[in-house]
Amino acid sequence: MVSGPEKEFAVSDIFREVEEDVRKERLEKLWKQYGDYIIALAAVIILAVGGWQIWQRYEASQRAKAATEFTAAGKITDPAKAAAAFASLAKTAPSGYAELSKLGQANALAASGKTAEASALYKEIAAADSGQVGATARIRAAWLVADTASKTELTELLTPINGADSAWHQMAQEVLAYSDYHAGKTKEAAAQFTALAVDANAPDELRNRARAFAAFLAGGGAKEFGSVPPPVAAPAPGMPPGIAPATP
Repeated sequence: MVSGPEKEFAVSDIFREVEEDVRKERLEKLWKQYGDYIIALAAVIILAVGGWQIWQRYEASQRAKAATEFTAAGKITDPAKAAAAFASLAKTAPSGYAELSKLGQANALAASGKTAEASALYKEIAAADSGQVGATARIRAAWLVADTASKTELTELLTPINGADSAWHQMAQEVLAYSDYHAGKTKEAAAQFTALAVDANAPDELRNRARAFAAFLAGGGAKEFGSVPPPVAAPAPGMPPGIAPATP
């Protein structure tokens, strides 16, 4: 007969075995009831993970392919052929490269003299993108038609990037200043170029251009635009420069 601690130990072992049997019975019951669903869920998870990895590899390969084709298109020296290459890439390249390819196509069209087509494509890009690509397209479209479009048309085109807090504000202002100059509004153009020349937020190259244009206008360059001064006669040997030789 078992007594004392040995008896207690034996009883606890019995309870443990009973609990294990109960748990085992419950697990078997749950597995019979839900086992198919568990297997299906595990299969879905495995397929999803595997599919995601395959998709990532596919996207990476597509981006690498687009990068190579984009670089190759950029090296084409014939604008018409370059435009065709960029147009083809824009249809097949993943997002990002597709937008850049459209911009490259518009640049090539502009270089080949197809101003209307290039301008339309620039505006299409600008309407579809509110980021850097779209802003670049707006600036290029504005410069492309700056000699033919009215200031009202240019202002409307540049409004989305012409806010005081826009990083493109000074570039838009440069186009509008040129528009005033082209329309014969010399004072307005000179004031705008002078302001741009000292604008600390403007890029250095833009400030330099504005400074040169402001100096050109201040020196009366706009009045002499399109005229050629008469040639200065060469000084006679031994005479100071600027003194014309005596006529016989």
